[in-house]
Amino acid sequence: MNDEILFAREDEMEALNLDDAVDSQKYLIFMAGHLKLGVVAEDVVEILHNQVITYLPMVPDYIRGIINMRGQMVPILDIRARLGLPSQDEDSLVVVLNLNDVQLGILVDGVDQMLDIPKANIHPLPANSTQMLVSGMCSLPDGSGTMMVLDCEQLTPND
Repeated sequence: MNDEILFAREDEMEALNLDDAVDSQKYLIFMAGHLKLGVVAEDVVEILHNQVITYLPMVPDYIRGIINMRGQMVPILDIRARLGLPSQDEDSLVVVLNLNDVQLGILVDGVDQMLDIPKANIHPLPANSTQMLVSGMCSLPDGSGTMMVLDCEQLTPND
């Protein structure tokens, strides 16, 4: 590393105009069947394991129920069922998200990794795509496949 950079003051760092600064965003990548889905890491509250999910009647089939998380009732959405995949009998991990000050748990098969992905690497879906739950996709830098960016705003219908 360059000594000029290593010992530079903050104001000098800005003056150096480093090209290393890339506009990126951190994503939590989880599995749902064979799919790798990513959510913005800032939205993730925590990841829970072995939660007792209480069934709720008269809700859509992709709402598995609710959990009690430190006194707060959090609805649990089965991401496999929401994507049209067969549901798993065993309860796996719950990724709790904070979406516009509302907490929502997503039942996932497993958590893969957390990655910082440059925004330029995320490509929009084709214009003729009817997929409403995914807002973009990118190839993972480690070559392990493709991540689809989950559009969390579309997980629950507004009606």
